[in-house]
Amino acid sequence: MSATALARRPAGDEALAVEVLAHLDEQLACTRGMLAVVLEQGVAIRARDVKAVVRLAGLLRGEMVRRELLDERRSALLAQCGARLAVEPEQVTLTALGVLMTPAQSELAATRSSELRGLLAELAREHACNRALMQLELGFLDHLMGMLALDGSGGYDPRGTAAGGERPRPGAGLHVLDLRA
Repeated sequence: MSATALARRPAGDEALAVEVLAHLDEQLACTRGMLAVVLEQGVAIRARDVKAVVRLAGLLRGEMVRRELLDERRSALLAQCGARLAVEPEQVTLTALGVLMTPAQSELAATRSSELRGLLAELAREHACNRALMQLELGFLDHLMGMLALDGSGGYDPRGTAAGGERPRPGAGLHVLDLRA
């Protein structure tokens, strides 16, 4: 962008560009925090460290609340950018934001956005893995508890009274092999 074009840029564009970049930084920091918790939780699940899994679930919940607040701020920023670009907030793209930014800011925003997409994909993958591991562990425990009910009772029903007969077991058709060496 030439010096003349930069001089003609409205002052609001610069402030909005700086705000968008700062918001991307906040999103990256939050996502890195969530990923660190999810990775640590995966280690705790594999180690069958119940206290650590529960503690990390609380930390993850806190990070998710932070993420919700960031998403609200993101929506407000998209509305501001959409108003500035004369488009609906849903139509605001990184390319469209480029007209509000210097070339260097636009490149920085693209880099941060790409990094954020990668971190979010990794977070989703690791979280899904943790959920699957926990489901396997719970299925195994359910199977053991069913085997320990020597009198054939299924334990207690949701009202706290003794339940009779076979109880349905989640994942009853699930077969688990532990192939660790």
